Amino acid sequence: MNLLETELGELKSELIDMTYLVRGQLDKAISSFYSFDKDLAKEVIKNEKRVNGSELKIDAKGEHILALFNPVAIDLRFVVASLKMVSDLERIGDNAKGIAQYVIKCENSYDADLIEKIRFKEMTDTALEMLSILSESFETDNTKLARTLFTKDERMDEINLSANQIMTDYLKNQTDPDKILQAIYFLTIIRKMERVGDYVTNIAEEIIFYVKAKVLRHKRKSFKISDTDSDSDSDSN
Repeated sequence: MNLLETELGELKSELIDMTYLVRGQLDKAISSFYSFDKDLAKEVIKNEKRVNGSELKIDAKGEHILALFNPVAIDLRFVVASLKMVSDLERIGDNAKGIAQYVIKCENSYDADLIEKIRFKEMTDTALEMLSILSESFETDNTKLARTLFTKDERMDEINLSANQIMTDYLKNQTDPDKILQAIYFLTIIRKMERVGDYVTNIAEEIIFYVKAKVLRHKRKSFKISDTDSDSDSDSN
């Protein structure tokens, strides 16, 4: 293994670690929401510094590789993709922090009936599943697995869209200022969860880009999951 391969391996390892870190952050934020555990929410906010630190370290590593080794082909694509991926990972961490902040802001636990009507549990379970799939697809360079995330993101979008009407109907029948404010907080949390799905699919697109040299951004809806991919993806540079 030459020095470039060593540097690329370290960059990938750090990205994998950051993926698990932000998934852990989101998992804790979601748990704090359901349990209304403000101490756990504060832990998420405190740990955001680790996410930011990881982003800076990975950015520096990627820039170092570009400047020192002048990589080409798949190596160049990987470094370029990494610099985009780390930004989206940091944003996932930001949204986890944001959810935790709305747990702390709220005076009472969130309305269980409203949570059920909006299918928020399905949404949060899907988000965590997407991050687990993302980690596996990135570790193994499996673009077929990465493509499965697009369908899951569509489910997130559908829940987010349907939440608008459900929340409108809920607010029409509310006169309690505290419940109205809580509903607004909850709608913001739903938006943050939907954005997590978007960021995960952005990263999936970058995995496909560096492995397969295919640019899917803005046109991935025209691609099928089975599109020329196999479980054992390889690249011909």
